[in-house]
Amino acid sequence: MSLYQRLTIADIAKLAGVSKTTASMVLNGRAEQYRIAASTVERVRQVAAEHHFQPSTSARLLRSRRSETLGLVIPELSNLAHALLAQTLEALCREAGFQLFIMCSNDQAELETKAVEQLLARQVDGLMLVPCSNNAKLYAKWSKRLPLVLVDRRVIDSNLPFVVTNAEEQVFTLIAQTLAQGVNEIAYFGGQVALSPSVDRLSGYQRAWQSVGKTPDANLIFHRDYQQQSGYAMMADCFKQLGRYPEAVFAASISLLEGALAFINEHDQFKVVPQHLLCFDDHRLLDYMPHPINSIVQDSAQLAQHSLSRIMALLASESIESAWIPARINWRQKPR
Repeated sequence: MSLYQRLTIADIAKLAGVSKTTASMVLNGRAEQYRIAASTVERVRQVAAEHHFQPSTSARLLRSRRSETLGLVIPELSNLAHALLAQTLEALCREAGFQLFIMCSNDQAELETKAVEQLLARQVDGLMLVPCSNNAKLYAKWSKRLPLVLVDRRVIDSNLPFVVTNAEEQVFTLIAQTLAQGVNEIAYFGGQVALSPSVDRLSGYQRAWQSVGKTPDANLIFHRDYQQQSGYAMMADCFKQLGRYPEAVFAASISLLEGALAFINEHDQFKVVPQHLLCFDDHRLLDYMPHPINSIVQDSAQLAQHSLSRIMALLASESIESAWIPARINWRQKPR
């Protein structure tokens, strides 16, 4: 037996001396519609406030077929880009009258499926998802259950709507500008090679080399996942392979940069570093590093706003299109 007392709307009605129907109408905002006396409305609301009572969301869901909740599934909250996305989306959803449920997949397909199933069981009105695979059929199946928008990543060869950063163009610019300074060696540290961020960022990297008539060293292109420890491992592998640090390093996420910097700090205390450090994603702490780091800044606010606006459009049975969100480069080491 529970030690906690859970009041029902019938209890509030009894305490206020009104019928259950009257209490329900008052607490669900329909008092004016049914011309309930102001004094009765005040009495019911006062009793409810004194007992910290809120109407059942389950009952409201049955009446309106809307839960006024949305779901967001991201790989992990320790990823800065996804944490900023979640924080911004939560505030926007609250302003729009929705509660946002946030769940993590740890970039594992099985956990992602469980997270989505739990959100579906809670009958969220819409779902925003950072996919961890290219399983187009699975995501298409979910999109038939509720409004679904892919965020930050798209599913390759799928027509599912997405809102992602136009990464390729800014990576191209960052690498091309670095090569223009006479650099001939840029190690590439990337995440899961099949995911769209990896495809887009690697494409920008390769295009930049092509634009100057050069070919990157395939032995200096590393892929693992976007975890910090992978950045450390790739920096270790690169150093072992060359017997030194490369001229430049491009980390395809700030978590990979953290790992690479951890290796450098552990072994050389930043006394010896690559001449150029480049990164996708940005953080203010990079302003205080002993060596300047040029980074690509994603627009988390625009990613969140465009994602939510598309969910709202789908809820209104409107058609939507995918969106590419521009990014910018934070030049801490300006090209000469």
